[in-house]
Amino acid sequence: MSPLPDNPMDSSPAETFAASRWTQGNFFFPTKLVISPQRVARVKSRLFGSNEESIGMSKIASVHISTGVFWSEIVIESTGGTDPITSHGHRKADAQRIRDLIETYQAQSRA
Repeated sequence: MSPLPDNPMDSSPAETFAASRWTQGNFFFPTKLVISPQRVARVKSRLFGSNEESIGMSKIASVHISTGVFWSEIVIESTGGTDPITSHGHRKADAQRIRDLIETYQAQSRA
């Protein structure tokens, strides 16, 4: 029997949100946002390999959601002055879920 983790956030699985293939730049390889208790990662697959950028959960300053008729754009800004993570083509409900997960994980890490 394995021991229980010291931090309950460590046992939370990462959630992945894929952008719609019907949006610009996502037809063949849709962008994915992976939200875990430790970090937010944007993964953009390519024909050979992938491009990944991430921000630690403690370094996230804000989450901005811009909604259109069908799709939303998400901008996740960091406190470190690095470029924000931007992803477009997500459903509105997914964008709100991403924001809620980030806020929940940040609140849990402060407790």
